[in-house]
Amino acid sequence: MRTLVQAVLALTVGITLLAGCEQKGPMEKAGQKVDKAVEGVGKEMKKAGEKVGEGLEEAGKKVKDASK
Repeated sequence: MRTLVQAVLALTVGITLLAGCEQKGPMEKAGQKVDKAVEGVGKEMKKAGEKVGEGLEEAGKKVKDASK
């Protein structure tokens, strides 16, 4: 009886591992593409924010210099 339980347990674990190795479906692939796109947009927004910040600093310096 114990051997039967061990065999069933081993079979269950094996099936579970195989099920986890399935190929990605179209929805999962699409989701990953969306994730990558959102990540890319986030990086570009960060760059744009840094450029705006730099521009504001430069404008502030010019205003300060002009008011002297």
